[in-house]
Amino acid sequence: MNKNKRIRSIEDLREVVTPESRVLTLFSGGLDSAYLLYLLSQQKCTNVTALSVDLGDDLDYEEIKNLAAKLGANSIIIDRKKEFVQNFIVPAIASKSIYFGVHPISSSLSRPLIAKEAVDLAGQLNCDVILHTANQSQNSLRRLNGAIEQLDFNGYYGTPYEFSALTRKEKAQNLYKFGIESFNKRNYSGDSNLWCREFESGMLDDPEDFRTPETLYRWSSSQSTKESSQISITFEGGIPTYVNGTKMPLLQMIEFLNSNVGAYGLGRFTGLEHLAGGEKVLEVREMPAAHILLDAYRHLETACIGAETIREKLSVEQIWVREAIEGRWFETLKEAAEMFILNVSKKVSGTITYRLDWRTLEVKSYRANKPIYIRDRDNWEKEEANRQRIKIPSLA
Repeated sequence: MNKNKRIRSIEDLREVVTPESRVLTLFSGGLDSAYLLYLLSQQKCTNVTALSVDLGDDLDYEEIKNLAAKLGANSIIIDRKKEFVQNFIVPAIASKSIYFGVHPISSSLSRPLIAKEAVDLAGQLNCDVILHTANQSQNSLRRLNGAIEQLDFNGYYGTPYEFSALTRKEKAQNLYKFGIESFNKRNYSGDSNLWCREFESGMLDDPEDFRTPETLYRWSSSQSTKESSQISITFEGGIPTYVNGTKMPLLQMIEFLNSNVGAYGLGRFTGLEHLAGGEKVLEVREMPAAHILLDAYRHLETACIGAETIREKLSVEQIWVREAIEGRWFETLKEAAEMFILNVSKKVSGTITYRLDWRTLEVKSYRANKPIYIRDRDNWEKEEANRQRIKIPSLA
């Protein structure tokens, strides 16, 4: 990939993109992506495709289509929820993919899939430019650029916001003058998919002084309203397949767990994530299904897999997480780490049962299909003593 083809500022955009250019933009319907379409409309671009990849988020796609049309772009919406679950969330569960022990990773999983869909569609439409809207305070910058590079897109690509820093207020005001009023009151940036709802920027800028409004949360409850209950998660070959004995496709299971585990106030995470230069930014997440599935997997893994293998896997997990976080999803090291992890996961089968109570996830039962745990210690002690006595000659 020729990095000289990277678009990094509004000036680059004006220099590279002409009215005849075939442009594909990643379009979430948010302020940044709407303002990018506005910039392209100001350059008289008439062949603009606004791609939205549906990963189970909470977007209004009819509204997205209307907004794109108002800004002179053709909206294309692609449903990739099943691929997201199978090829991204399944290995993330097996990798116990948690950022520095603080929160499950999320956009590290969605960005490579979005980039892949963009590169594929750009090829079909003969687009010579792919644009996204990440800026230097967003980790999506290196994840989207990295994935587009690794997928060998031959045209121009990047974001005009990398070196051109406009405030949210400036963008909203310009869009307001254009006739789009919906962004004037929104004071945060959000990203969502079926695995995570994440919030940052605006009122969440300052780690030393921030408050997350309850209105941002949709899955997790802010107060105790449910009686305690039990829930069991069953895995087959490392893949979650049953909840409370009922078989569920993983996509449906995640939706079920987000609602039912979130009702106990579980799955909220706040943390600092590093940028490419080492600085940290505040991010708030809501991930009830991820919370219980990652926890259940680790518990069941300990019941099925030997200690030495788990010790080695812990280090490989961190390689996998690091490569995903740094935007190297399609590189050899990440793929090699994943092969090891998924090979180990084939032996992870059984059920973990929890007691759910307000903000409490308490393991009540391990039940592995091929357990390596001891169920009767006293009897085991006797049998083991007899075995050792037979092996070792008497001192008499």
